[in-house]
Amino acid sequence: MIDLSAMSNTYRIRRLCERDAESILRLCEENTQYYEYCGAKPTMEEVLNDLRITPPGIGPENKYYVGFYLGEELCAVMDLIDGYPAPDIAFIGFFMMKKERQGRNEGSAIIRETAEYLRSSGKTAIRLGIDKGNPQSTHFWKKNGFVVTEEIDRGDWIILAAEKML
Repeated sequence: MIDLSAMSNTYRIRRLCERDAESILRLCEENTQYYEYCGAKPTMEEVLNDLRITPPGIGPENKYYVGFYLGEELCAVMDLIDGYPAPDIAFIGFFMMKKERQGRNEGSAIIRETAEYLRSSGKTAIRLGIDKGNPQSTHFWKKNGFVVTEEIDRGDWIILAAEKML
């Protein structure tokens, strides 16, 4: 179980739900470059699906689709899965900063605090996927200590599986 209040000394973090979907959608719509590389567009349907979907064998109690807030401002969203694909690993299914907060190391600070918390709670690694060819995402995750471990061909796009040991 993840204690969201212990994940950050900077941000107020809370689980997001359907009533937050409009705020999430606005944040996603600002980030056009991300959607150019994954071949999708942010929609309300996609946001609502992302709030609920879990990997095979993972229950909703292990899914933490969270918002990082400064005051009332939603600064970032993260889909964090506890115990996937193994009990000692966490998986980041999605992470996005508000466009105006990018390039200020705030995203890196969130990832650093998240990694420190996960390590202190017994996790040994964080895994995620990067859209191959997206220079912004690739640079961000490599800068934050993630190493590409394999390429996964999904037919219409290639995902770079990446991992950070804690």
